[in-house]
Amino acid sequence: MTDFEFIMAESRRYYHTGWNDDELKACLELLPSLTREELMRLYRSQWVDGTLRKEVFQVLFADKIGKREEHVKNMPTDELIEEFKDKKSGNLALIRKELRERYKADENGDRLKIFDIFSVSTKADQQWVVSQKRKELSESAKGTWPSPPWKR
Repeated sequence: MTDFEFIMAESRRYYHTGWNDDELKACLELLPSLTREELMRLYRSQWVDGTLRKEVFQVLFADKIGKREEHVKNMPTDELIEEFKDKKSGNLALIRKELRERYKADENGDRLKIFDIFSVSTKADQQWVVSQKRKELSESAKGTWPSPPWKR
């Protein structure tokens, strides 16, 4: 029995009952030895689901996963904003995450640009920006109010 046949047999066996941890680990260890065609067949199989499918995806696209994240991190903020405007860019979630991190870091005065683009984006983005502004206001106001007499 080949590695591919073994993984398929185990997938069929555990499809309805859930995976045994030892068997899942054995199948995961065999994934790197499979050909790309076998990996694609596994990924598309109705019997493969959950953790195994995620791991097959990781093995299939390991070289591209890290590059995409690195590319987004290295982009200037203006280019990220242009990509964010293009809702079909395919990297929307990564770009949103990076823009939020840059908003919090506020390097090079990018906060206002990011605020502007999030203000005209989805409702979730608008709510996120409002919550960030509230946090800033509450943090700046902490030191301005006199403490009550019972805390002195």
